[in-house]
Amino acid sequence: MTIKPLSDRVLVLPNPAEEKTAGGLFIPDTAKEKPLMGKVVAVGPGTAEVTMEVKEGDTVLYGKYSGTEINVDGTDYLIMKQADIMAILG
Repeated sequence: MTIKPLSDRVLVLPNPAEEKTAGGLFIPDTAKEKPLMGKVVAVGPGTAEVTMEVKEGDTVLYGKYSGTEINVDGTDYLIMKQADIMAILG
C-alpha cells in the first residue's frame, strides 16, 4: 500500500527504540522511551500558506507527543503536520 500525505502533512518512519542502556542493561518494552527522531518517507504538496521544507529521506526531530501512529503492512509510522517537526538533521 502506498501512502501519500495530503496538505502540509509528513509521513515519518520513527527510529527504533533503544534496546539497551549505555551500561549494557536490556530495557523492557514497558520502559522504552518513544523515539523522537525518524526518517521522512513521504511529504504532502503543502498549502497556499505552507511551503514544504522537509523532503523524502530527511532525518528529523519531532516532539514527544507529535503525530498520529498508523500501521501499514506491519510497519509503524507517524503522520504529522510539518509544524510538528522541530529540526532537520544534516
